[in-house]
Amino acid sequence: MKEIGHWINGKLVAGTSGRFADIMNPATGEVQAKVSLATVAELNSAIADAAKAQVAWAATNPQRRARVMMAFGALINQHMDKLAELVSREHGKTLPDARGDVQRGLEVIEVCMGAPAFLKGEMTDNAGPGIDIYAMRQALGVVAGITPFNFPAMIPLWKMGPALACGNAMILKPSERVPSTSLFLAELLQQAGLPDGVLQVINGDKEIVDGILDNETIQGVGFVGSTPIAQYIYGRAASNGKRAQCFGGAKNHMIIMPDADLDKAADALVGAGFGAAGERCMAISVAVPVGEKTADALIAKLVPRIEKLKVGPYTAGEDVDFGPVITAQARDRINGLIGSGVDQGAKLVVDGRGIKIQGYENGFFVGPTLFDNVTPDMEIYKQEIFGPVLSTVRKASYEDALKLVIDNEYGNGTAIFTADGDTARDFASRVNVGMVGINFPIPVPLSYYSFGGWKKSAFGDLNQYGPDAFRFYTKTKTVTARWFSGIKEGASLNFKAMD
Repeated sequence: MKEIGHWINGKLVAGTSGRFADIMNPATGEVQAKVSLATVAELNSAIADAAKAQVAWAATNPQRRARVMMAFGALINQHMDKLAELVSREHGKTLPDARGDVQRGLEVIEVCMGAPAFLKGEMTDNAGPGIDIYAMRQALGVVAGITPFNFPAMIPLWKMGPALACGNAMILKPSERVPSTSLFLAELLQQAGLPDGVLQVINGDKEIVDGILDNETIQGVGFVGSTPIAQYIYGRAASNGKRAQCFGGAKNHMIIMPDADLDKAADALVGAGFGAAGERCMAISVAVPVGEKTADALIAKLVPRIEKLKVGPYTAGEDVDFGPVITAQARDRINGLIGSGVDQGAKLVVDGRGIKIQGYENGFFVGPTLFDNVTPDMEIYKQEIFGPVLSTVRKASYEDALKLVIDNEYGNGTAIFTADGDTARDFASRVNVGMVGINFPIPVPLSYYSFGGWKKSAFGDLNQYGPDAFRFYTKTKTVTARWFSGIKEGASLNFKAMD
């Protein structure tokens, strides 16, 4: 059985703890490898080495750090298929979806190639008699990224790209269910010219998370996962004096107005609700048609589209729509929530329980599931299912639909499908959600904006990637300077090469 270790000081090393976690093949239900779970001593040693390496990395000028990002981006493109295979093998998502996972991470690396522009400071000359004031951005030091299973490439890249481009060293703790992608990305970064020790990849469980939060050298922590854990990490990090940006769960609604193009709305719901087996924090899990006529017509359009979806392992071809969920426990929880929806009176229109794929009978598959007549007091509405389940909550008016979204405890993403510009503008203005789509089901901003939710979907005041990431991973130092005499040099007629 293959054993996976850690990336320490520029090489793969075996763990010493003797503790391992199983890496499953979600399509077969078999253990395909084991990953070493680090000890806190191993973690602290890696952090100490990262702190030493960070000093020289921070002193490297931003252009040279950006060149590492350029080379890294080229290597990601070169190894796109291998990265996608790693993602699919451990997560179970289809190869096209896995390539999208890598691509959305690569786009953040591309923005980091322009890091010098984000790291510029400010200056006011002659703020007083002979006095200049200037502010500069400096790296925090050593930071940590704690990333989830559902995007094995994208979210580690969202964390490591800005952090490293700003001159920090990073301790990356990927999900122990999908470690191989992060380890390969670390190898590519070394090939791109990142000095050894600046990125350390440590695999572990809660013991390592707590070790990161309690280590005095770590200055900032980025996390993506469930809301309870996000709140826990944010609180513990803050109490230890660290910066933290922690992104949690979601319950994303899509309002469908009577004037919407229902064919496009139905296509959008199928893609956003069932893509990646619903294991996306930006998945649309609640459809909110306005008016009974709209709801009836929408359900009629959804059913044939859902029934045509092809579920299977990623090895079955590019035409597979989605694969298994990550674990048997996830499958059983999803099936249990479907059962609770039936018990509590929702109308089960399409039932995805009990699906069996020939040759993969032990895989963690859940078929696409559609509910109608769901109400906000039902468990399938209140909980983030994180599976291929779409709930329909009918509302009589736009105001009722908007109130449903506003009253929900989560605020990650939302969308509205309408042909009316006034309605769309009103929705975007009034809804208390961090990312809004107008005739766009998954409103993940492009990489030169920033990604982040509101309410219980996010803890911290700065978002992921884009301009906010460069603010998060740097601190501002302001200098007030007075010079009583100048230093004069002779003329130089040639450009001086930058070291």
